[in-house]
Parts: sequence; structure tokens; C-alpha cells
Amino acid sequence: MYPVRICAFFFAWLLLAGCVEKSGNEHQLSVTIEPQRFFVEKIAGDKFAVHCVVPSGQSPETYDPTPREMMQIAGSRAYFRIGPIGFEQAWMEKIQANNPDLLIFDLSEGMSLLHDTHAEEEEGEAHHHPDGHHHEAGDPHIWNSIEGARIIARNCLQALIRLDGENTSYYQENYDRLTAEIDRTEKELHGLLDGLSLRTFIIYHPALTYFADEFGLTQLAIEMDGKEPSPAQLKQLVETARKHETQVVFIQQEFDRKNAELIARETGCKLITINPLNYRWDEEMIRIAKALADGKTH
Repeated sequence: MYPVRICAFFFAWLLLAGCVEKSGNEHQLSVTIEPQRFFVEKIAGDKFAVHCVVPSGQSPETYDPTPREMMQIAGSRAYFRIGPIGFEQAWMEKIQANNPDLLIFDLSEGMSLLHDTHAEEEEGEAHHHPDGHHHEAGDPHIWNSIEGARIIARNCLQALIRLDGENTSYYQENYDRLTAEIDRTEKELHGLLDGLSLRTFIIYHPALTYFADEFGLTQLAIEMDGKEPSPAQLKQLVETARKHETQVVFIQQEFDRKNAELIARETGCKLITINPLNYRWDEEMIRIAKALADGKTH
């Protein structure tokens, strides 16, 4: 992926590496996105500093790191990856090749990844599958779910124990507190969502596939295979949204608002900005659920 850009990048990286003395930090970990940092910091406590590679406001599907960013990764004790997301698919192989001593842990290990299924036929009418974005290896947005949060937490605990077995009991206690927090979040989400009569929402980039699957919701994506939709696809989406009496259009801060605003006008939906990449995973999950529950319970 991106061979010319990646080659130019690594040439710049080598130049920088020649000017900056590399010194590994035994107490630093790197992660790809902010929600990972939330989970890792909860368990790692004060034993490790956690560096997030993709800055807030940037999309981890398309982000290109700077040479200094990659030098910071190289100085970490370990890298905690999230799974088949764009940044990692484009860069992880090079990161591993250039940092053979960097330990890499996959926090998605053990998660059953959902895969894209495109428009199907229902009662003679086309409709959108909950995940309209194409990820060949599976949908990477596992953190936007309760099951995904539990798997991330468990994998994080196991990785930290492997890195620092002397503090196993410390990490276990932090993990137990985190799982209790995940349990409380799940209970609140069920309280907000279980009674919904209208269970369909629209989103620009389909980052809530696992969330929708867990809570019996239908996600309609504006983005098609990572591309802007055609006029015909927009028309179909509007018709599907009207059929299901959809009330909400979600737009993420990393994406252009034009088509989301158009869909909201055509359907009479509320346009709500969300941030599934928010560091405060629990608060964002609850905020999304509250937006769906607003005036739409039985």
C-alpha cells in the first residue's frame, strides 16, 4: 500500500535516525488509537507511559505518521496494535522490519471479526448491510462494543504480565476494576437502548458495526467501500432511512459533513457529531446511546 510514499517516508526516517540518538524506553508503550490508550492506561497504571500514534482528529484508516512519530515508536518497549485498520495495514510490516526487537501484541486477538456484506435484497428492496465500508480482513472497530472492550482489556492484561511479570497482581487488580467499569457501561447502554422502538441510524463511516450488532440496531453507512456514495446510492439510502423511520445521522469529526448534511435534510434526521475515537471510551459509548434514545423509547 502507498509504495512510493512509504519509500520516501522511510528515507526521511533514516536521515532523522542518523541525527537523533535512539534510546529505547523500557517504560513506554505505543498504541494506534486513543481508545486503546484508555484501556492500556487503566491497567498499566503508573508502570508504563502510553504513547498514541494517531493524533486526535486524524483518521486511523488513512493516517501517515511523521518520521519523528516513527522514531517514538522505535523507542517503545512494545507496540499494542488494534487489528486490521488502515494505518496498521499500511505500516506495521515496515515497523516490524525496522524494529526487530520491538514486541508487538494484537489486542484484537480472540475477537470474531465481522466482515463486509454489501447491499442485499429484502422484500424486493435494496438495503444496506450494517457495515457498508470494505475491510477485507474484517471490520477493525472492535473497541466500539462491550465484547470488544472485554477482549482488548484481557489481551492488554496478558501483554503487561508478559512484559512485567513482577507486577502481575498490580495489573490484575487494575484489570478487575476496568472490567467492573465495562460492566457498568454495558448495564447503562442496555437501559438506554433495550426499549427503543426505532432501531435504525445512519452514520458516515461505519464505525459502530459491533455496537449495532450487540444491541440489535441497524447501521446504515453513507460511505461506500471507503468512497463517497453515488447519487443513486444516496437516493437508495434516503429511501431506506425513510422506510425505517430513521431519526439520527451520525458524522465523525474526521470526515467531510456534506453528504451527512444532505441526508439529514432529506430525511428530517438530527445530525449529531460523534467521536468513536474518543479517549474516554465509556463516556462516548453512553453519549452515542443517549443520542439514539432521545425521545424514541416506547
